[in-house]
Amino acid sequence: MLDDLDRNLIDLFAAEPRVGVLEASRRLGVARGTVQARLDKLESRGVVTGWGPDLSPAALGFGVTAFLTLEISQAGGHDAVAARLAEIPEVLEVCTITGVGDLWCRVVARGNADLQRVIDRVVSLDGVVRSATVVALATLVPHRVRPLVRAP
Repeated sequence: MLDDLDRNLIDLFAAEPRVGVLEASRRLGVARGTVQARLDKLESRGVVTGWGPDLSPAALGFGVTAFLTLEISQAGGHDAVAARLAEIPEVLEVCTITGVGDLWCRVVARGNADLQRVIDRVVSLDGVVRSATVVALATLVPHRVRPLVRAP
């Protein structure tokens, strides 16, 4: 699916997002047009999903991360609840899950009291029946996708 040039481009732009197409072409020893065409192709195929800055919730003042497992009313479905969750800024991610619960949410808060406010807002949404919360103590391996580029 990806060749060495694609992998090298992804590695370069991940390490130095402001490197620019001309400098990338110089460093990788290929034409500027080739770099631009490859980047466009990676983006159109959905491999590269964004060029914006990666943000640190902790540096923005949201030092607490928690994971909420939600049970929802089956009558309304997942999509309606997910749409309401997306309106809460502290909700970073929502996934449907198997096992106990229906949805899994990654949330952040400014502190423990603020986490209670976020949880209260989540559980007050129409369709949310019950919530269980786990607080993250430390992030040992941050969310990452780049290692998949070189996975066998």
